[in-house]
Amino acid sequence: MPSRPVGAITADEAARWRREQERAGRRVALTNGCFDLLHAGHVRLLTAARGAADALVVALNDDASVRRLKGQGRPLVPEDERAELLAALEAVDRVVLFAEPTPREIVLRLRPDVLVKGADWAVDEIVGAREVRSWGGEVVRAPMVAGASTTGLVEEIRRRYGERG
Repeated sequence: MPSRPVGAITADEAARWRREQERAGRRVALTNGCFDLLHAGHVRLLTAARGAADALVVALNDDASVRRLKGQGRPLVPEDERAELLAALEAVDRVVLFAEPTPREIVLRLRPDVLVKGADWAVDEIVGAREVRSWGGEVVRAPMVAGASTTGLVEEIRRRYGERG
């Protein structure tokens, strides 16, 4: 198994890449999340995030942080596979894993021009929004897809198939 997931880069590599983009005059957007079971809501969020800038970095919660946020049964898909799936999407330029409780450190290291979260987040609840605005960046709340959520998918699978393996 590789030392890091296919498609993921380290925070240091992401910061260097970000500086290269800035020197080239390219705006960079950042979004973050668990992206456990990819669904249409994720794809639309990532597409909206990429549309808000010239390049997109996805800060991906590592497995331990997903367990802390979502509970012991999660993630369903391990971080290496989640990173590989995200990196393969046309909208995504770079994926960086993070273990911290919030993506604040990644936001501060990358200093994105645009920070994107789903519209289910109020602007004052978006981690890093204040910081991004302080350096002249913008915060975008992307429209949600009704009924599209990993938790909803898990509940539907349980409803249809029960707890059987």
